[in-house]
Amino acid sequence: MSEEQDSKTEDPSGKKLKDAADKGNVPFSREVTLFASSLAFYFYLVFFLPGRTSQISERLKDFFEQTDQWPLNNATDVVSISYRLGWEMAAFLLPAMLLFCIFGVTSSIVQNMPSAVLERVRPQFDRVSLSKGFSRIFSVQGAIEFGKSIFKLLIVGICMYFAMRADFLHSLDAMFADPLLIPNMLYNGVKKMMIIIILATAVLAVADFFWTRHHWFSQLKMTKQEVKDENKQAQGDPVVKSRQRSLMRSRARQRMINNVPRATLVIANPTHYAVALRYVREESDAPIVVAKGSDLIALKIREIAEANDIPVFEDPPLARSMFAQVSVDSVIPPAFYKAVAELIHRIYASRAAKKRVR
Repeated sequence: MSEEQDSKTEDPSGKKLKDAADKGNVPFSREVTLFASSLAFYFYLVFFLPGRTSQISERLKDFFEQTDQWPLNNATDVVSISYRLGWEMAAFLLPAMLLFCIFGVTSSIVQNMPSAVLERVRPQFDRVSLSKGFSRIFSVQGAIEFGKSIFKLLIVGICMYFAMRADFLHSLDAMFADPLLIPNMLYNGVKKMMIIIILATAVLAVADFFWTRHHWFSQLKMTKQEVKDENKQAQGDPVVKSRQRSLMRSRARQRMINNVPRATLVIANPTHYAVALRYVREESDAPIVVAKGSDLIALKIREIAEANDIPVFEDPPLARSMFAQVSVDSVIPPAFYKAVAELIHRIYASRAAKKRVR
């Protein structure tokens, strides 16, 4: 396993990163979520708890001081009281629940945009396997997570000790203080503890955020062979693509050769080049190239032209120029109009002379 990991020296491709994300394999730091939860609790503690505590205290005070207004004669009375107290507790806890949800979702969005991944909810028997579970717990990743938990406890504990040791004697004085002041003293103590926890978890969250992404990126690294295989799959096998191109060229040549009998004339450089042109006034304003070729293809074009009584004109400079500048199934450039027109005129003149002889 170590040798295989050492051989993964190439950065993951965009395709591999996308495939990993599609399967739900994305970097996710639990410390960021823990920091968000701590921050949500602190917001509730500072902005909502004092007012909610005063409100529910007044409700409970009325309940206990005016017991005659809340009879318990039957089950209906019990349900009514439970319903009223339940609504009060819901109103007391609802802001906390909303804050936890908002901060939790935000912490997830900051790390990765949420997406529906069915692979995560697909039943997998290895998730309920004892052997697989023990292997996950006692794996390298499990040891890292355990070390992170110990580190968190130590860091938070040390920070808490140095920050709260000055308040130790002050907390003992609370035993002899006015009972009405104790809730306020506890509130201030909890708020101070939460500030320490938030600062400590913020440092851990930043460190774990970057470590998680680095570890995830390292796990997705590829070997040189994997990069080659992926490129081959994306672009196609070079051997197969070469064969396909060869077949396409062969079919194009065959279609071109089949068009030679439709030509009006062929311009050739005795054996090296041949260009077959078709000119019919009703079809186009200028001659169209129906076929062209060099060497063996040129000889094949001449052979078919001669077999179909198509005039072949040997003009090496013109044949070379046209072969280099024209393409099949397109009209000839204006630069060749005069030279080709003279050849076509000779064909028409020859045909007219034959008709007069007949």
